[in-house]
Amino acid sequence: MTLWNGVLPFYPQPRYAASFSVPLLIVILVFLALATSFLLILPGIRGHSRWFWLVRVLLSLFIGAEIVAVHFSAEWTVGEVSSNTSYKAFSVARVQAHLGLHVGLEGVNITLTGNPVQQLNETIDYNEQFIWRMGENYAAAYAKALEKGLPDPVLYLAEKFTPRSPCGVYRQYRLAGHYASATLWTAFCFWLLSNLLLSMPVPHYGGLALLITGAFALFSVFAFASISSVPLCQLRLGSSELTTHYGAAFWITLATGILCLLLGAAVVSLHYARPSALRTFLEGSIKDCDSQAKGSSPLILNNPLHKQSGTSDLTISTNL
Repeated sequence: MTLWNGVLPFYPQPRYAASFSVPLLIVILVFLALATSFLLILPGIRGHSRWFWLVRVLLSLFIGAEIVAVHFSAEWTVGEVSSNTSYKAFSVARVQAHLGLHVGLEGVNITLTGNPVQQLNETIDYNEQFIWRMGENYAAAYAKALEKGLPDPVLYLAEKFTPRSPCGVYRQYRLAGHYASATLWTAFCFWLLSNLLLSMPVPHYGGLALLITGAFALFSVFAFASISSVPLCQLRLGSSELTTHYGAAFWITLATGILCLLLGAAVVSLHYARPSALRTFLEGSIKDCDSQAKGSSPLILNNPLHKQSGTSDLTISTNL
């Protein structure tokens, strides 16, 4: 067995995760660190406002984390099938394997896992990524996969998404992912703006920013869903057919967009219907401080020097 480009053939390095990538892990860790930091200071908040801030901050962090994380997820469209299929070109050998297709905004991941993993004196456990985002050459990546000698099922699926494939889905998926990514970044900017405005005495504009955040999140979902009008080529491996459906990232983004719309509509409605209630809700800590001040007892300070000199006692009373 000879080396190809410094690595052994049939399985190049590095590997890529189908549904969990390094950028996705970094995003999750950053927002978890922010949430953990807030939970550490939560006991220092007095009264009922503690639970208000808990819900407000964690809900806001969830929305921000979701908007950023789905950029790097390959779970927008998924499909899987188990089949007895050919393994390598120019070979009659067949393997029983599980083939997975994971489509994201920036490319496609294809997984092939043997059942069992050890077959034909090889470890059948492939996980390949092909990128189509701006600045990347999908056709060149596919050509390199051919040179590396990847298994037939992986090359078969990868070929369906090439620019010159008769399926014609490359342009649709690439543009849909590009526009969905752009609208999601816009939603993230408005999410930051909504947090800033809700922390200022202008909750009405914060609610409007939340509405715009939800609208752009839904626009990203609709942009990606636009590819559903393009019929996908029939994907057959052996006697089985691979069918695709929307994945977790698609549905979570849809739910987040609806959640932002509901929260923004609630803030705007309360601003016009009951502005005092909205102000009390957003400034719950002030209300708790006032209630503590009203319920406190007076503190009396006596000066013993006046008793020794025979003068009248001096009493100072103050409320805490």
